[in-house]
Amino acid sequence: MSVEEREPGHFRLLPWTGEQGKPCYVLTDGSGHVSRVADTIEVVQLGMAEDLLGHAAALLADRTAGNIELHFLASRLTESLREVKRIADSRAMRLGDRSGEHP
Repeated sequence: MSVEEREPGHFRLLPWTGEQGKPCYVLTDGSGHVSRVADTIEVVQLGMAEDLLGHAAALLADRTAGNIELHFLASRLTESLREVKRIADSRAMRLGDRSGEHP
C-alpha cells in the first residue's frame, strides 16, 4: 500500500528548517499537532515581520542612524523576509494541492 493510499493528505512545508538549513515537511491532512504548531509559529513570524517593518520605517526616518544600526536592521529584515517567503511557499503548495495542481 502506498503512502497516498494509507494517509490522505499533502506534504506541508514547515516554517522552520532542519539541519544545515534544509526545508522540513510533514505529511498532513492539516489538522494534526505539527500542523497546529506550524500555524502558531507562522502567526508569530508574520507578527514579528509587521513589527520589524514599523521599526525599519522609524529607523530609516531617523537620518542619524549609523552603519551598525542599519546593518543590524538589514540582517533582521533578511531573516524576516526568508521566513515570510517560506510561509508564502508553504501556502502556495497547499493551495496547489487543493486545486489538483502541483507547483
